[in-house]
Amino acid sequence: MPVAAAPDYLPQQLMKGTSPALRFGLLLPVWTTRKDQEREVRRRAGASSHEGNEVKKMLDTRGMDDTIQSLRQRRSNPLPGIWDKNTSAARDAWREVTKLDESHLRCMQQLSTRQCAMRSVVGESNILLLEAQSVAPFTTGLGNEHPLENGFAFLNPYGLAYLPGSGVKGVVRRAAQELASGEWGDTGGWDGEDVFDIEVSGQSLPLSTIDVLFGREPPSGGQHHIRGALSFWDVIPQIKGRSLSVEIMTPHQGHYYQRGESPHDSGQPNPISFLTVPPGSRFTFHVTCSRGHLGRHAPVLLRDERWKALIEAAFAHAFEWLGFGAKTAVGYGAMEIDPHVEEAKRRQAAEEADAARRRAEQAAFDALPESRRLLTGATRTLDAISSSDRIDENLRNEAKTQANRLADEALAWSDASEREEATTLLERLYEVIGWSDPGKKKKQREKQIKKRRDAIARIRDV
Repeated sequence: MPVAAAPDYLPQQLMKGTSPALRFGLLLPVWTTRKDQEREVRRRAGASSHEGNEVKKMLDTRGMDDTIQSLRQRRSNPLPGIWDKNTSAARDAWREVTKLDESHLRCMQQLSTRQCAMRSVVGESNILLLEAQSVAPFTTGLGNEHPLENGFAFLNPYGLAYLPGSGVKGVVRRAAQELASGEWGDTGGWDGEDVFDIEVSGQSLPLSTIDVLFGREPPSGGQHHIRGALSFWDVIPQIKGRSLSVEIMTPHQGHYYQRGESPHDSGQPNPISFLTVPPGSRFTFHVTCSRGHLGRHAPVLLRDERWKALIEAAFAHAFEWLGFGAKTAVGYGAMEIDPHVEEAKRRQAAEEADAARRRAEQAAFDALPESRRLLTGATRTLDAISSSDRIDENLRNEAKTQANRLADEALAWSDASEREEATTLLERLYEVIGWSDPGKKKKQREKQIKKRRDAIARIRDV
């Protein structure tokens, strides 16, 4: 089988326990050996075709060495030379390259956990966190040289796919520039006319919001490099499933670009495979802000955390229109805010609003006079009973307790309207819980019913 471009003391079994980066690089077994050449010659000689008969005759009469040499010199379908790339082996290698075992998944999770710990050190007010999910394949580093035509960017020393923070910064800055231009409708708060004057080397230097946040390099030969207030962390995708994916591009104009022939539409397609992170993978973006730097140059951006709102708008634009990584012009790298995270945030916001409402209601209830608290509590209990399919024991006991308190205390109230309200509530409560307690004998029931009705009558007659 083909071998990797690695020393002989590294066994091929090492491929199974290494990171995707090593499988894709040093340990990629796509290089042709003498055994591969001999195997291919025998395969061709065994084919029932004109070429097969020709190769078989050549092998029988001239031997293996001459046959290999002759097939190497053919213009059509030449035999790969030693250490030439083996196309069929490359197809097999993809299956090993894309696999992610438990150690890789665990490493991705641990790197994410480490970034969470770093957030607590930086401080929540100094960091913006965005959870996103890819809606298209993501790829990066295609321009890296690699024997399979397209490279891929891996994070050293872990050997896992990643999106460099510098790439994130470039995309978000471009998104901010597009929003500030006003050509995309809603600017998201970005205003190209916002200018902040700072003093550098005794000179007043005007800076836009983009310059302050992202930094600025002067024109060629100029001075005064300006550092931005924001820093962007590398992103470690939490890959969906247990493998990377393989996408294929099929350029049709190789005769024009590589051989200098005239362009036409009948060129032979040339399938080229490349690695991607599959759709549905999760990307966590971290943006940190140097508050001291921002406070010196543009303190207005710190008010109400305006810088966070601006960057969130830029990310939203980048997710929808720009994409991250390579091949974004054809749709790769598109993302959206993680719907699970958004749903969790909405649930949390609803729970917090509900808790705040309950606290406000409780504070207003506690501020009421004792008589109003009793009347309001009894009304709430009746409302809870009417909205329930059945009365549980706790609710029944609560209603009984409130009825007893009303019967004892309402007699002393000076407000006639409150006493009348109390009698109405007592009658409704007794209708629910019963005018007498269950389990009593007939005479006991009659006595308790009379006692309760007399108590209501006394409250009315005060």
